[in-house]
Amino acid sequence: MRVEFDRDTCIGMFQCVAEWDAFEKDENAGKANLAGSEPSEDDPDVFVREVPEDAELDAKFAARSCPVDAIVVYDEDGEQIVP
Repeated sequence: MRVEFDRDTCIGMFQCVAEWDAFEKDENAGKANLAGSEPSEDDPDVFVREVPEDAELDAKFAARSCPVDAIVVYDEDGEQIVP
């Protein structure tokens, strides 16, 4: 499972931080950060990381909690599963 986080779209509500500890507050920027992620080759504002098996539910909750859909979760086949 893979998660993509569009930091440019993020509005800093930090609901994702409450759902998954991979997300961290960056109050200076007013946005969240996705720990352990790398910038996407296609868009430097999109950050990508693999989701550990024990964090899959947390990643899904984080994506569902984002009010601006800045977080997208994909399954092993690359199919979007959240939101």
